[in-house]
Amino acid sequence: MRRSLLFLTSHLVVALVALVAIGGATRVMEAGLACPDWPLCYGSFLPGGRMNLQVFLEWFHRLDAFLVGMALLVLAGWSVLRRLALPVWLPWASGAALLLVAVQGLLGALTVTQLLRFDVVTAHLGTALVLVALLSGVHQGLIPQPSFPGANTTTVGTAVTPPALLFVRAAGAATAMAALAVFAQAISGALMATQWASGRCLSSGEACSLLATHRQLAAPVALVVVLCCSVTLLTPATRRRSWPFALGGVLLVVVQVMLGVLTLRLSLAVPLITVGHQITAALLLGLLTALAVRNWSLAPAQPAAVQPLRSSTLESCHG
Repeated sequence: MRRSLLFLTSHLVVALVALVAIGGATRVMEAGLACPDWPLCYGSFLPGGRMNLQVFLEWFHRLDAFLVGMALLVLAGWSVLRRLALPVWLPWASGAALLLVAVQGLLGALTVTQLLRFDVVTAHLGTALVLVALLSGVHQGLIPQPSFPGANTTTVGTAVTPPALLFVRAAGAATAMAALAVFAQAISGALMATQWASGRCLSSGEACSLLATHRQLAAPVALVVVLCCSVTLLTPATRRRSWPFALGGVLLVVVQVMLGVLTLRLSLAVPLITVGHQITAALLLGLLTALAVRNWSLAPAQPAAVQPLRSSTLESCHG
């Protein structure tokens, strides 16, 4: 059962990242209103006669969102029905994800009816990123975690958390803060993108404050992410099992900075680079959340069971 849940949650993470990617492509290609009605497209589920690239992007974006919603409904139902055999937090987490996807659908409808109002579009992306982080954490939480080496005991049968474990968990909390910083930076980029601030600033000098804020936040956020990943790589207990996540975080930061620079240097003329910038942010957020959960969930090694001494029968000897 746990393996089936892991299969479902891993595919949900992929589908959510794809949802962010398709949403970014829809915005860049100015296809947000390609389907003028909602939830159907030109009054039908499959608008074959009106299908072009823009209509396909908006239609496929809605289809992916629908499939994600159905999968989250299955996850929520499964976690409630089998709650006695699953972690106690899973029904709450899956319920929160189901609520978020309902909010996401409502924001998607408002995006069309409010004609791509920038705050609605930003909230739409923000909700999707929260879902990426939540499902990434849920997936890691379902993976059995090994015990932390080096735990000792002070009394028989009582485990003591070693100082090193406290450091690892503190590093996990710091990584969660780094993920939150990445989320804030992504929202800053969304506010900039939904108001076309980059193009307006480069062409006419308008809305440059949004672009400046996004650029000024980039360096501190990148530094925090690199530091948190470095701690994981330099700590033996976490390096052994989480080094791919930490190394991946560093590489994604480098890629993200390069894509951001290219986006501005090319004046947003290459949609693939602009969309790649948004996809990398979603991947980085999901990866940092996974790394934080992996570090935090390390359990102290359980003390070896102590067998009680058996009383021996002493026979008295009479001389």
